[in-house]
Amino acid sequence: MPENPPKGIQRITTRIAYEDPAAALAFLEAAFGFPEIPGQRLQRSDGSLILTEVKIVDAYLMVSSAGPHAIASPKTTGAPTESLMVYVDNVDEHFETAKNNGAHIVSEPADQYWGDRRYEAKDIEGHLWFFHQRTRDVPREEIDAVEAGF
Repeated sequence: MPENPPKGIQRITTRIAYEDPAAALAFLEAAFGFPEIPGQRLQRSDGSLILTEVKIVDAYLMVSSAGPHAIASPKTTGAPTESLMVYVDNVDEHFETAKNNGAHIVSEPADQYWGDRRYEAKDIEGHLWFFHQRTRDVPREEIDAVEAGF
């Protein structure tokens, strides 16, 4: 019986679409540190990108051109089509790199009551990204007490 999922394939994979996937790939690497994975690119006969994958620490994300399978870019819809949450090792350093490479900052790094430090950014076509770093372990009772006040 074949291995399911195949070796090296994560159980769930997110695919996001861009009107200009080539520009998106350059942005994702420069601003967020997500390089394209060599050998994963699928292209049409004219050289345009169908889809590829970028490495995000120990995971990957599919990046495709908008349109196939009715996947739209926020650039087309005028609003984010999803949000993505990524844990990084140094959220403040990551923030500075993202900001200096064209990310639209939605919120600056701030400590959260559940123990993470996080910031929010939109990429060049409006996909919404949440970048987190766990900074402390918080007892469930403390989280519940804060949330009871909402």
